Amino acid sequence: MTNKATKDPQSMSFLDHLEELRWHLIRATLAIVLVAIFAFIFIKTIFTDIIFALRDPNFISYRVLCGISETFGMEKGCLEEMPFNFISTEMAGQFSAAIWTSITTGFVVAFPYILHEFWKFISPALYEKERKHSRGFIIVSSILFFIGVLFGYYIIAPLSVNFLATFSVAEVVENQIKIGSYISLVRASVIASGFIFELPIIIYFLSKVGLVTPEFMRRNRKYALVIVLILAAVITPPDISTQIIVAIPILILYEISIFISKMVVRRENKKNKKLTTQTR
Repeated sequence: MTNKATKDPQSMSFLDHLEELRWHLIRATLAIVLVAIFAFIFIKTIFTDIIFALRDPNFISYRVLCGISETFGMEKGCLEEMPFNFISTEMAGQFSAAIWTSITTGFVVAFPYILHEFWKFISPALYEKERKHSRGFIIVSSILFFIGVLFGYYIIAPLSVNFLATFSVAEVVENQIKIGSYISLVRASVIASGFIFELPIIIYFLSKVGLVTPEFMRRNRKYALVIVLILAAVITPPDISTQIIVAIPILILYEISIFISKMVVRRENKKNKKLTTQTR
């Protein structure tokens, strides 16, 4: 009986590849679950010091926003209190919030290992020289993801909470926010930002397979700007200044992606020329 670990990828059938994928997914899921269990043990600390910290007017992002507002003579930039309270309208509401928060924490913390399992699945189809860059791929992708998570937590989520909490159609309306609604906002801001910051990695692979070129990205820069502004409008509240703050780093990532695409295409062209010379 052939050992699964020693199978030649070229000789593996479609079902063999599915079996390999199944085990990679199982291991990645187990990593998420293990971290989620650990997070659930400290769930009160996570809620108090991380999630509900965005409700504190002294949160660092609000202090920075207040300082910027005072510099430009704006009166509404500083908060004294967040005019809303949390409520749970379902019997299992708080328990569900704790479970999903633990799972989200598990996914974020275990992200490097998830990438590692993903890379182990696709690496047999790559050249030996490309496999040597696996460590760099995992490290760079993880760093970009965590930077995106921090950007979502310290920029997008506070701006969204600030805007939506202080917006009012009339004084007679009191904000009684469902805890699930609040957590969904924070979770979406953090996870979406993490994936958005993976743009250079995505462009690297698309350039590798020839689907994207730097010329294509430069030629469509104006369309990319429109898409970025739409994306910023989707993940942030309808406030122009907030959308600009979110759009700037995404545009910087787009320019970095053009440079990465240029480097990849140049390297692939050199490799093709070398192969052409050797075959003559």
